[in-house]
Amino acid sequence: MTAIGNDRTPNLSRSNSRRGSGSFSTPSGTQVVYHTRTQDELHEYPHPEKKTMADHLRKYEALLTVSAPRMRMIVSAFEETLDKGLEKYGEVVVIPTYVFGWPTGKEKGEYLAVDLGGTNLRVCLVTLQGEGKFEVTQTKYRLTEEQKQEDGEKLFDFCAECLHSFICDNLGRDENADHLPLGFTFSYPCEQKRIDHGELIRWTKGFGNPGVEGHDVGELFAKSLEKYNVRAKLTALINDTTGTLIASNYVDPNTRIACIFGTGCNAAYMETAGSIPKIGEMGLADDQLMAINCEWGAFDSFDHQHLPRTKYDIIIDESSNKVGEQAFEKMIAGLYLGEIFRLILCELIDQGDLFLGQNTYKLEKAYAFDTAFLSLMESDPTDELLMSIGIFNHFFGVETTIEERQFFRELAKLIGTRSARLSACGIAAIVSKKGYLEKGCSVGADGSLYSKYPGFAKRLEQALVDIFGEAGKKITTHAAEDGSGVGSAIIAAMTVKRKADGIYADY
Repeated sequence: MTAIGNDRTPNLSRSNSRRGSGSFSTPSGTQVVYHTRTQDELHEYPHPEKKTMADHLRKYEALLTVSAPRMRMIVSAFEETLDKGLEKYGEVVVIPTYVFGWPTGKEKGEYLAVDLGGTNLRVCLVTLQGEGKFEVTQTKYRLTEEQKQEDGEKLFDFCAECLHSFICDNLGRDENADHLPLGFTFSYPCEQKRIDHGELIRWTKGFGNPGVEGHDVGELFAKSLEKYNVRAKLTALINDTTGTLIASNYVDPNTRIACIFGTGCNAAYMETAGSIPKIGEMGLADDQLMAINCEWGAFDSFDHQHLPRTKYDIIIDESSNKVGEQAFEKMIAGLYLGEIFRLILCELIDQGDLFLGQNTYKLEKAYAFDTAFLSLMESDPTDELLMSIGIFNHFFGVETTIEERQFFRELAKLIGTRSARLSACGIAAIVSKKGYLEKGCSVGADGSLYSKYPGFAKRLEQALVDIFGEAGKKITTHAAEDGSGVGSAIIAAMTVKRKADGIYADY
């Protein structure tokens, strides 16, 4: 913990503070109330004692630090949850993907990939060249907020029209060309019973299109492809994490687990059919491999028995449009880390320990503090912490002292480190379940937290050592390959060959 100054200044008076309040609606429709405080005659009210900021930091350090024994308890509970999800269909969502085994690395040919993301629709032509090599041609189409809420048929029609345009304009194929195999990356929880079909359990990432939840996404998209005479055949419906697993293994065969650490979070790994009782009626050989989409953002939801939730996590949960759900995701994902930081600032503002005499209304709006700000504050190389000065002054209109900026940076580290250590618990649960520790394995990781947040990857790997001891060093992480594009194409290639060979052709 960085030392924060110990000069003493007079105690603060809060007798002349004024409050105001208001409310606004979030994009999800949630009504959020905020409060503001201003102070008369700023020069009469100096900043808090520097020692006070150090005291606050010790308090938050105790709240946000996840110890090694606590991590091991979470790992054990995580592993039990995975077992329950594989045993039967129900409230624990662990999804068999019908991706049978690893790629050979020899997959070749041209395959289309469509990725319906939270912000963009991405369309790709992936040319697989074997030996872990590939080329990608792609186009992105921006999704409007209206498109994310309109009737589901219109959304899939838009996807089909964009794909049709890409095939005709970028690839020069006319309406009489052969149909290319298509992998559709749909990264929302779907219960699958075969590779090209999946029933949407619930929308996430701000989508709310009616007529999709409880319906077969593969069938809906296939109808739109037919409507617009798109020269593509839907071959595989996948989650981006599953695609990341396959794409990373295609390039590095030592990859056994894939994770997404970005706006949301998830993981995928390869399981044996004998350990998936809920698909027992398929009659697969016990040693047959199948990729599993963990949907681990939902770990410890509803009952909240295992994760060390703070009051800030509870506020985020109770003000969300999915109360009780996605408990793990709300503690570790990029969408929420900035909000945890902001809630702590608001607590200090309400206590009269921060920004006295300044108008803080911009800070008191939900999700006003982006997680990227935490990243910038942590990576600031200047003695004066100029990055923090810029963030607070430019975006929120408040002035800061050096002691406050030191506190902000250390608080950001605590929040980012907690995210990494909890994330490591999910990886460790899969490692333990599959017995990967002895030989070690590689974990493909994608998402902005992993790739852009300073120190996240190192903290993740250090947490694995804290959980497993020195043997944890055998579990390494690396930047993942493009799961929503390359992975989707590889899975399409694997599926075409499997069905041509008559292997589990009905799935």
